[in-house]
Amino acid sequence: MSASSSIPAEAAAPRHRGRQRCPEAKEAILSAAIELLEKKNLREVTAEAIAQRAGVSKATIYKWWPNKSLVALDAFLTRMQSNVATPNTGSARCDFTEQLQAVIRFFSSPSGRLYSQFIAEGQCDAEFFAQFRDRFLQARRDEVRTMWQRGIDRGEIRADIDSDVALDLVYGPTIFRLLTGHAPLNDQQAEALVAAAFDGLQA
Repeated sequence: MSASSSIPAEAAAPRHRGRQRCPEAKEAILSAAIELLEKKNLREVTAEAIAQRAGVSKATIYKWWPNKSLVALDAFLTRMQSNVATPNTGSARCDFTEQLQAVIRFFSSPSGRLYSQFIAEGQCDAEFFAQFRDRFLQARRDEVRTMWQRGIDRGEIRADIDSDVALDLVYGPTIFRLLTGHAPLNDQQAEALVAAAFDGLQA
């Protein structure tokens, strides 16, 4: 057996050679992680495989992350940030519709399917789940609250409604459908979900 044939498929083709500066190494690690996780489940991808693909040592990974699950979370967040914007169309209803459509498209992608794996991982790793809630869930909710507040300021949304309840109404059905698969997720469904929520939120 040749040396090249003994390299695991998931660790093949590292793209970086030699010593890298910190930002470059971090970017390489996150890119390598998301590429591997688009093809294999979280529990199947190892820190060794990520390091091999990124062209860094495993020690370099552990310099910034305590475990590979948090590498995966950062890679997921980076990819989502580049794919899901916070629009400002001048209409809260349109903003939430466009944003929810982008969320659904992302969750339907190979990268986005990591979401359900994070939920599963969190059932047996409380520390990871706390990080997931803080760095993903809370951060995303804080971001979309800007759309919510603009709607209140323009008089489109009732100011007396608890924003946490409202955001659950808008985004909760998408997460439920994502995890259970009992109903479709697409642009038309996103529009329908936002319309159903906003019919009860309008001023």
